[in-house]
Amino acid sequence: MVFNWFRRQFNEEQTEQSSPSVSEETESQPEETATEEVAAEQTSEEAASDAANEDTAPAPTPSAPPAWMQQSGGLEKLKDRSFSEDAIEDTPEPEPVSEAAGSEETETVAEDEESAWSAQVLANQGRNLNQISEEEISWLKQLRRGLGKTRRNFFNQLKAAVGKGPLNDDAVMEIEALLLQADVGLEATDYIIETLQAKMREEALPLEDAIAYLKQIVQEILEKPFQDKNTPVTFAPEKDKLNIWLITGVNGAGKTTTIGKLAHLGQKSDYNCLIAAADTFRAAAVEQIKAWGDRANTEVVANIGKNTDPAAVVYDSISKAESQGTELLLVDTAGRLQNKKNLMEELGKIRKVIDKKAPDANIESLLVIDASLGQNGLKQAEAFAEVARLSGVVLTKLDGSSKGGVALAISKQLNLPIRFVGAGEGIEDLRPFSSYEFAEALLSE
Repeated sequence: MVFNWFRRQFNEEQTEQSSPSVSEETESQPEETATEEVAAEQTSEEAASDAANEDTAPAPTPSAPPAWMQQSGGLEKLKDRSFSEDAIEDTPEPEPVSEAAGSEETETVAEDEESAWSAQVLANQGRNLNQISEEEISWLKQLRRGLGKTRRNFFNQLKAAVGKGPLNDDAVMEIEALLLQADVGLEATDYIIETLQAKMREEALPLEDAIAYLKQIVQEILEKPFQDKNTPVTFAPEKDKLNIWLITGVNGAGKTTTIGKLAHLGQKSDYNCLIAAADTFRAAAVEQIKAWGDRANTEVVANIGKNTDPAAVVYDSISKAESQGTELLLVDTAGRLQNKKNLMEELGKIRKVIDKKAPDANIESLLVIDASLGQNGLKQAEAFAEVARLSGVVLTKLDGSSKGGVALAISKQLNLPIRFVGAGEGIEDLRPFSSYEFAEALLSE
């Protein structure tokens, strides 16, 4: 059976039950923080056992690695004695490698350390090495590298401000400045600082404990849109039914690239996919989406000619999808914000066509945001939210130049769930969003 990457968030129920609300924790004694830290040092089986003792869901039954994943030496090293599950907890966090070092031996050590960190993150979520594919390891390494600049700046300045002692008011103010520099936004920053100060009134927080608590706050912010909208964390097309995802965003945000990567992800997850080239007014848009369709081995429906009606393309695409049993139809929509009235009318026409032609289809409207734009990307999201009936966000270009804090700003200010994150230019570099993995990649030294 093909590994379903759309449903890779294997521990949805476990995460929801075992990750306490920070606001609830502020009102009570912080016993669960200590529990979480202990669990992070245990193997996946021990963590699952401890979680069961505290009325949390047990870890899922181990399964064989995906059949399509060819394991290489990198993953095999994790199964050696020095990188066994029992030894993961003793593996140090990977240190950033200076460009001057550059030796093959140093690069190999850094690669092994990153692999061990990735395996630890997966183990903390209830996985064991027999369930982990090399691609999952590779993806987490890519995500961590993408957030590396933000993480290193945060830790270096935080250590200088805090030193070895517990947090004080001056240190909290320093954290506030660091969060704003990372594009976390005013609302999310205020919430983090207020929650952190409430915790400090209960007990002194050494740096290590403060970081662990910050991770919990970050997760709560990222997960709140899912709770408010009563939508599952796992985001996947429904099998044996037509799912239509409208993909929108300004030109240059990575919209076309994201559609190609989603099609590739869908094909690998055993969905029958189709792409509708409905961004018909931008020069070369149709040719670009066709090129990505070829890379993703996915058919593209497009009408030849300039200024083709986008709604007509969607109509033809739905007809094609219904005739061949398509399960996921990805629609490339307008990428302009110059005139919101025209954009609203265009998207409105597309919606009318979908409602009439495919009334029983599952519809999602996803906005692609370039993470490197920071607060400018947030303003784009605010503008599109007014006209596009958005149901989620795809955060792209977490490639080291971006400030990953914008994810928190999106969740807090727009209350939109982040569905996917992209951390590179390759066709494999887009994956379903996990609040736990994002917090770990952002705040693990």
